[in-house]
Amino acid sequence: MTPTEKQGLVTMTDGAQVQWKALGDTTRRPAVVLLHGGPGLPDYLGGIAPMVADLAPVYRYDQRGTGRSAWRGRHSLARHVEDLAELLDAWELSEAVLIGHSYGTGLASRFCLRHPDRVRAVLLMCGPFVGDWRTEERAERGRRLSAAQQQRLRELEELPQRTEEQEVELLTLAWFTDHSDPERGWRWAAEGARRRRPVNWSMNADLGTEGRADPLDGHLAELRARLPARAELLGGVDDPRPVSALESLALRLALPLTRIEGAGHEPWLEQPDVVRAHLRRFVQDAVAA
Repeated sequence: MTPTEKQGLVTMTDGAQVQWKALGDTTRRPAVVLLHGGPGLPDYLGGIAPMVADLAPVYRYDQRGTGRSAWRGRHSLARHVEDLAELLDAWELSEAVLIGHSYGTGLASRFCLRHPDRVRAVLLMCGPFVGDWRTEERAERGRRLSAAQQQRLRELEELPQRTEEQEVELLTLAWFTDHSDPERGWRWAAEGARRRRPVNWSMNADLGTEGRADPLDGHLAELRARLPARAELLGGVDDPRPVSALESLALRLALPLTRIEGAGHEPWLEQPDVVRAHLRRFVQDAVAA
């Protein structure tokens, strides 16, 4: 039987409206909340929700300023953390199992710092990355791009304004290197460049600037103390963001790290069966606790 999906809007205390969807029986507790990455992209985790929706209801949402959560104004990490807290209140969830991806892992981590009592369990997928990981990432992306592709990407990035097709081309070039398989990665990136739109570049800039000024690196001791008993890291071995950075983080937080072979930054695309089995085991353990 296919789980039913619900959707709605929640108005935040500052007037912003956040669009959400839930798959499965929303009367069951605890619930899973998926936190998408970006920042500045609409939710793209619809393919993950059905993997575990029979075990627990799965909520996901477009972060403010993306997708159907229309909002204009400056963004802050603290406001995004409180958006999640207000959503849990609206869904009548005293606590939740958080599964974050990419930027969503940083959001989940900061939520644990601010509201540890509301996190039943947390799975950090392909992030957060701490330390000087960007140097190695840039070098790896450079190896995966041809010289012509690197030149074209620079040209597109420097344009003061881009047409729709230029934006799609830029995002495809920027994203296809996220994957282990370049041929399939190009197809996934091109599809994502048309679906995960529009990109909220001002949101990306605001949160990126704040994240660099106040990185998670300075909060790891506190985070280790506030993480729930069930907390794990998962990463794709072929992610251009170095898995060594996740290994270092796992040691500092004393967390288990699962490495997915033959997968990059979106491992559920390249190794769906492996990721599904891992997510189901993680959610089953969290629900049974």
